Amino acid sequence: MAADAVQPIPLVSMVVVAYNMRRELPRTLTSLSRGMQIGVEDIPYEVVVVDNGSDPPVDPLTDPEVTVIRIRDAQPSPARAINQGIAACRGDLVGVFVDGARLASPGLVRHAMLASRLYPRVVISTLGFHLGSDAQQRTVLQGYDVAAEDGLLASSGWEQDGYRLFRISVFAQSSGQGWFGIIAESNGLFMPRSMWDELGGFDERFQSPGGGLVNLDTYARACALPGAQVVVLLGEGTFHQVHGGVATNAAVSPWDSFHAEYVRIRGRDYRRPEPDPLYLGRFHPDAASTLLTVPSQMAGSHLIDVAPVMGPGAHSMLR
Repeated sequence: MAADAVQPIPLVSMVVVAYNMRRELPRTLTSLSRGMQIGVEDIPYEVVVVDNGSDPPVDPLTDPEVTVIRIRDAQPSPARAINQGIAACRGDLVGVFVDGARLASPGLVRHAMLASRLYPRVVISTLGFHLGSDAQQRTVLQGYDVAAEDGLLASSGWEQDGYRLFRISVFAQSSGQGWFGIIAESNGLFMPRSMWDELGGFDERFQSPGGGLVNLDTYARACALPGAQVVVLLGEGTFHQVHGGVATNAAVSPWDSFHAEYVRIRGRDYRRPEPDPLYLGRFHPDAASTLLTVPSQMAGSHLIDVAPVMGPGAHSMLR
């Protein structure tokens, strides 16, 4: 019997873009699996992994709820790969994880589904976190690497309870104002398929390695859609694994060149969106501890945590 005959049509689809993430991607998919996500027994969902030119390619997976798409002639920017992933989704609610190295908290899928039922034109946002004791832009300069992170994750017990990731992470710079501040981007951005179509997906004119400011641009444009209601999920988030990303793990910030590309495309300086969000969620005890942690060290920093999902031609940007 064909797989489509036994698998229900998903209500939620999630696009996960990956480039050379043999270490990180399996953890990301584990965090999105039914073994880790809670309260999803009655929610059929799918994960569409878009391999943006990995060498070796991402292996086909046996999970019937996970599909792997291989992009031919992949580009350093993930924009085209994301759009192909969105086009392949079957669910009415579509979430995009522009960086396949991010773990998801256990209630993310359930709360995204709940949020989608509140408004017909909803933009569902999640905050970002970095694994480690500080933003990875700094910790990688102090010796934080994959070995240190592997040990941190192994000791945390996150696979028994994904909310333990909050114990071993800090707010990402793009979420540096804390739960109730203005965020610059969302890695784990959900909207109805019709709104993705209206938005035109990710703007493929952004061709910088990792997409430059394409994720920030997409979030700002989504918030500005007519009649859009922004919902921020409280107590949920995504957690960045270190992997040599263009911006997140770069020794020198690429903001100037990325911003210059943004100005060429939009004809103006980048400005953070300032929506009037509704907040939805609940705080697990491990997540609740972050309510007391608004990272003052982010003050004055560019709110950038740019998508480090590259394709061929971007290797020189890797640390």
